[in-house]
Amino acid sequence: MTTAEYHDCVHHIGTVAGLVWQTLYDEQPISVAKLARTVEAPRDVVMQAVGWLAREGKVEIEETSRGRVIRLGD
Repeated sequence: MTTAEYHDCVHHIGTVAGLVWQTLYDEQPISVAKLARTVEAPRDVVMQAVGWLAREGKVEIEETSRGRVIRLGD
């Protein structure tokens, strides 16, 4: 991966992170599957964006009997 490709990838994940945050602001908690459909991005990119936001303490991930749900952090 070239430096330009790396920066494009990071920029894309950051953009999706913004969409994820806005979706959570509008509709939470939300399942990972529904989040990926709502954001209209590939699931792996959505999960990278969720990881980015989790690292910053902006989201919480909860295990439920039906899978993971994401919500904004406190």
